[in-house]
Amino acid sequence: MGQQQKTSDVRSKKPPKQHKNGQKAKKKVKVWAGKKKGEREEVIIEKLKSQYKKINVNKIKNFDDFPLSKATIKGLTDSGYTVPTDIQRQSLGLSLRGQDILGAAKTGSGKTLAFLIPVLEILYCKQWTRLDGTGALIITPTRELAYQIFETLRKVGVHHDFSAGLIIGGKDLKFEKSRMDQVNIIICTPGRLLQHMDENPLFDCRNLQVLVLDEADRILDLGFQQTMNNIIQNIPKERQTLLFSATQTKSVQDLARLSLKDPMYVSVHEHAAHSTPESLAQSYLVCELEEKLTVLYSFIRNHLKHKILVFMSSCKQVKFMYEAFCQLRTGASLLALYGSLHQMRRMAIYEEFCRKSRVVMFATDIAARGLDFPAVNWVVQLDCPEDAETYIHRAGRTARLEKSGESLLILLPSEKDAMLQRLENRKIPIKEIKVNPEKLQNPNRKLEAFLAQSPDLKESAQRAFVSYVKSVFLMKDKKVFDVKALDTDAYARSLGLAVPPRIRFLQRKLQQEKNKKDQRTESNPDIFSSDDSEDDDVLKSKKRNHEIVNKIAQQEKNKKDQWTESNPDIFSLDDSEDDDVLKLKRRNHEIVNEIAPLTEEDLVKPESRKKSQPLTKAAVAKKFLRKKIQVNKKVVFDESGEVVLDPKSQKMSALAQEYDGEDVGGIDIEKAKAVMKEEDQYDKQRFREKIRAKHREEKKKAKLKKEQEAEQDDFSSSDESTPDLSWLPDPDKIYGERGSDEESVEFYKKEDDPVNPSESGSDTQEKGNKNVDRSPKRTKRKLKKQIGKKVKKPRSGEEESFATLDTGLSLQEDEELALKFLRSSRT
Repeated sequence: MGQQQKTSDVRSKKPPKQHKNGQKAKKKVKVWAGKKKGEREEVIIEKLKSQYKKINVNKIKNFDDFPLSKATIKGLTDSGYTVPTDIQRQSLGLSLRGQDILGAAKTGSGKTLAFLIPVLEILYCKQWTRLDGTGALIITPTRELAYQIFETLRKVGVHHDFSAGLIIGGKDLKFEKSRMDQVNIIICTPGRLLQHMDENPLFDCRNLQVLVLDEADRILDLGFQQTMNNIIQNIPKERQTLLFSATQTKSVQDLARLSLKDPMYVSVHEHAAHSTPESLAQSYLVCELEEKLTVLYSFIRNHLKHKILVFMSSCKQVKFMYEAFCQLRTGASLLALYGSLHQMRRMAIYEEFCRKSRVVMFATDIAARGLDFPAVNWVVQLDCPEDAETYIHRAGRTARLEKSGESLLILLPSEKDAMLQRLENRKIPIKEIKVNPEKLQNPNRKLEAFLAQSPDLKESAQRAFVSYVKSVFLMKDKKVFDVKALDTDAYARSLGLAVPPRIRFLQRKLQQEKNKKDQRTESNPDIFSSDDSEDDDVLKSKKRNHEIVNKIAQQEKNKKDQWTESNPDIFSLDDSEDDDVLKLKRRNHEIVNEIAPLTEEDLVKPESRKKSQPLTKAAVAKKFLRKKIQVNKKVVFDESGEVVLDPKSQKMSALAQEYDGEDVGGIDIEKAKAVMKEEDQYDKQRFREKIRAKHREEKKKAKLKKEQEAEQDDFSSSDESTPDLSWLPDPDKIYGERGSDEESVEFYKKEDDPVNPSESGSDTQEKGNKNVDRSPKRTKRKLKKQIGKKVKKPRSGEEESFATLDTGLSLQEDEELALKFLRSSRT
């Protein structure tokens, strides 16, 4: 204590204060100067908890007025959140006291912070650490909404020491599995969470403190019912549960599933005049189905400087519209967000749409709930929503946090009356608008050309057509959605399709209904043959007549049975004989023509005979199995006609063949052991034969190799004794035949050789004993003379004289040159 006081005095560099009487004043030391940090936090936490019950909603104007931790207040201030909204002001006090909450508020009213702040404060007051495991679980229906909540949590809870994890589909499952035991706050979708509960041994939520369901009505409906039931079974019942949505559920069954304890229903806009934000301008227009694409194209062309979100009913529609409008070049930046995209691509599209201010995004209902897109000017619902709740969530993507926005609903004439009635019941103000015909631009001609050029785009258009019809067919509210009222041919032409695709599921459904109606008509022809225009009295009279006819037919049948019993000799059933079922007894009369005996087929009524069914592959396979026919089996016979068994695919021993032939269920262990021993002998023998064959092959190869080496040695020894001169060129081919002309003779003669006697006398006189001039400086004239001279053929009996080649080198040099050539040829 004294040391700390001394240090503080040195740092201050000020003389200690003195009393009036001259004595030094004692410095006051803080209460926790010597206490640990954990003890200080416990005191702060107790102080905060004591203020929870004193929260007065009417006096709260800023977040600082709430008893929140300094880390939470600092995170809110850094993120720009200073003034709480109505739902935050009403629900935060109840959540901090540990009560279960059912929160309902309009779209864009700040429900995310209404449950994130209590989650952070509850874990902070319990001094939660990474070693304690999962403390809070936040479940959302879509991946994009989970990603948005995670980013908000990162901003608000940046000064806390909690770890948070985003657990959604499309991410690396192995990476998530290895870190699930270290995460305090999990933000997830239901499917991925249940997968970790079933497969990940590291995931443990036994210490769970808070369960949050965002968009609770969507999570608890039939789409997630089974998944949520399994999740709720795996989490502890002793927990705090927070449910938030713009269209909150009040179903007792849903609340019972969650095991809520005295939940508080907080609805700040329950008594409001409208269910949608007041700053949202809502309108609708009515157009035919084939005009929808033209209206949307013209709308985008006339709102190029706005941020527009277009909702459609199916992924294939969104994909086709995006591809088609990219080809049409509307002049606006286009995006498409739908469920079949890869998760990383979906997140990139979401961030790009949030970042841009002039863009058009086509989306399915995955973007309808909870997503906070900044500054959206228009929400266009190209396809009618499923119900009024879906309309509220779609339209709520604009006019958020008291900002302005506009919503446009496009309805078909068959959908208008019923849908407007449902919107009116939910207190949704909407007015009708008309389309200016002068502003319409029809892109059908361009679209037809694009589809003709691109087979992929045409296939996408066909899928979009079928998916839209199917979505209308599967809607529950048949008063709004009537698939029979759709003009499918005109709609196909508006998409650029010359021929409408087949709608197989609709054709099958209509055929089934027709077959059921025909069956009812056949069973009661007099009742169901009447027109629908007939009144009830006519139908009742026909039904009465039908009953009378049936009664008369039954009486005639009874009379016939009585007459048969009174005359048993005419017809009798003989069970003792197997040939004929019915036998006619002849008495006191003769049959002129012989009658062939009746067979069983003649006695069976035609309508009871089985119709011949087409032969299918499954029927042929069953037939083979019954007859125990082995297909694709190859049988080899030897010269004597005996079957040759293949040891690779068949068993060789007689015991094994006998065992396979037995038709007995189960496996006889002892007999199977004996079969294996017998087959083992054959396998060993076959293995020994294979080894012997391998050795014989190796010996044969070694012998052949030795013979080849011996031949090479003989050839090399013969080469050493007599050098191989076959590589040298033929001099006759190069220089011509010897004695063929004078030029060859004169050119190869030595200086001291005598003149060839075969030469003519004129040549002898001319040259005499002179030698041929071989000097390189001889003139061209002399060379031409020598080439032009001819040599006579030698006389019979005389030997030819062969000239030798003069290289201008000595004999020793010639020999060295020849040896050099020989060595080079061998190498």
